[in-house]
Amino acid sequence: MRILVVAATAMEVGPLTKAFGASTPHDRLTRYVHRSRDIDVLLTGVGMVAASAWTSRALSERTYDFALNAGICGSFDGAFLAGAVVNIVSDTIAELGAEDGDGFLPFDALELPDDGLRGPKPSCVNARPPDNAALAALPAVSGVTVNTVHGNERSIAKVVARYHPQVESMEGAGFMYACAICDIPFAQIRAVSNMVERRNRSAWKIPEAIEALAPVVLRILETA
Repeated sequence: MRILVVAATAMEVGPLTKAFGASTPHDRLTRYVHRSRDIDVLLTGVGMVAASAWTSRALSERTYDFALNAGICGSFDGAFLAGAVVNIVSDTIAELGAEDGDGFLPFDALELPDDGLRGPKPSCVNARPPDNAALAALPAVSGVTVNTVHGNERSIAKVVARYHPQVESMEGAGFMYACAICDIPFAQIRAVSNMVERRNRSAWKIPEAIEALAPVVLRILETA
């Protein structure tokens, strides 16, 4: 079993990689063997472009049984507070579209030609998740991926009305698109570090989210 774990930063998977032991560095990717599983951990850097580019490169260079995106996220949904770990099964690039005065035209409304290339699309649905009991036990949620994290009451209200997301990240959809294009089973697992609100660093619980994330990801890997 060979698995690719993708994270934006080393911090997000620090407690996880400590459980793996010996490693072999390879560019942005570090290789581990854990309980007879080959686990490659890829650090892409922050943002959807970096996530999609580096994930695509990794998937083109080696064959994996499935890929797992692990990280933190903000929550729009009061049912998922800091420390909650969720499985993001659908993700939308929230800013993909065009301004029309004070309004916003989603990508599909632009009617741009794609010359039969079938892309890009604003939303990605995980139609082929890994068959994994630990993964199936997590709450399945919808997300948005953004270049600019929301921190304004009006913009938060608009994105919630438009897409009804439960969480947001800066990488998720980029990872999902890369996996879908490469036709590999995948999952996006994130722990909530904060509510999406006006920027308030004192309310963030990043260390707590990372600590909550690690054992969940480890269970998924060990039951694969």
